[in-house]
Amino acid sequence: MSDSLLPTDQLHRPLRDLRISVTDRCNFRCTFCMPAGHQYDFLPRPEILSFEEISCLARIFARLGVDKIRLTGGEPLLRADIETLVAQLRQIPGVRDLALTTNGYLLERKAAGLVEAGLDRVTVSLHSLDPEIFARVNGLDLPLDRVLAGIEAATAAGLRPVKINAVVLRGVNEHELVDLARFGREAGCTMRFIEYMDVGTVNAWEPDRVVSAREILDRIEAVFPLENVPRERPGDVAHRYRYADGMGEIGVIPSITEPFCGDCSRARLSADGRLYTCLFSQVGHDLKTALRGGAPDDEIAELIASIWRQRADRYSEERAEAMRQGLFAPIEKVEMFRIGG
Repeated sequence: MSDSLLPTDQLHRPLRDLRISVTDRCNFRCTFCMPAGHQYDFLPRPEILSFEEISCLARIFARLGVDKIRLTGGEPLLRADIETLVAQLRQIPGVRDLALTTNGYLLERKAAGLVEAGLDRVTVSLHSLDPEIFARVNGLDLPLDRVLAGIEAATAAGLRPVKINAVVLRGVNEHELVDLARFGREAGCTMRFIEYMDVGTVNAWEPDRVVSAREILDRIEAVFPLENVPRERPGDVAHRYRYADGMGEIGVIPSITEPFCGDCSRARLSADGRLYTCLFSQVGHDLKTALRGGAPDDEIAELIASIWRQRADRYSEERAEAMRQGLFAPIEKVEMFRIGG
């Protein structure tokens, strides 16, 4: 497929990034994603794409312009032999960046194998350095030490710089912003602070629990002066800042206060083979039926391209507009653990 045929959507956004959920299961019950106390119906094994099916679809996405792939979940390290999938994806022409997002709990014993298989980068979710708060946020009283050991192992294995995502929730961990920034500086990791988003419906999102990107930056800059860093490309979601003393950088993802829909180039593939064109989608598009029905690659490529060309998603911008007018009302959306972050 030539460059002239690469699809763009209704807002002229190209398809560049693919996030692949390899499982909808998770060993955490984080309050902002998959809170404890709910009954979750997980996908039966036959409904989940095999590694070969994932790799086939990924190759087709690469033909359509995707050059960045990120493995997500649920928790992707729960998927047995995930290193095999990484090795398969590494062989796809055109994929220049292969990453994985994890809660880090299983990372210590997986990091070296992931590097050997060809993984470029890893992002670890770490929302608190306080063991009690960490245990409360993960919903299952799981220990912080396991995640810290995973970060250390990833760094030692060569997955540098490790990125660390922290969702900031008012009344929970906003007092740790400087501590988290300091941890990243000293560990050689890139901290990324994420505004609490209304992903899915089970997290019972409340706007007054959002700590804005501006407040996050102000708190950190009061201790560590920052300088703006230009984005590498338009679709990058994080606003980047380097420390003025040269000790690394941080990122802030301001989905609530500064929506970035206009540059979004991300598609999401669920573990059961459905294509979602927005993190806040209500429905996904079935690719698995065509794949398992033996459809040729060109036919599946055209199916994906046609879905992308019809895309007009701009949920975060619409939410911001509705909130300004006092008209915001929650809608039912796909849960984040189904399609990754």
